[in-house]
Amino acid sequence: MSTPKQTKNTTAFFAQAGISFAVALLAMLFAILYLPVDPWVRAFFGMTTLFLTTSSFTLAKCIRDAQDEQYVVTRLDQARVDKILADHDPFRSVS
Repeated sequence: MSTPKQTKNTTAFFAQAGISFAVALLAMLFAILYLPVDPWVRAFFGMTTLFLTTSSFTLAKCIRDAQDEQYVVTRLDQARVDKILADHDPFRSVS
């Protein structure tokens, strides 16, 4: 049984993700500000954009935490198997 490999994101990928998030959020805010509607509709869209943004961060954190927990469980199981194999002596008499 092999342990799963921890992958690291490159700096370029991290920068691209951050920039694309910022551009999308700014575009949405710009669209809300210049939308030809009443102020209460603009406020509603702004509030829902804020809620969607914070919910996205929360969901991403929950997914990351679940993956980290699974990785820890896998590592613990692997350590238990390694200990059993290290303690096993096939030439010991069974008496």
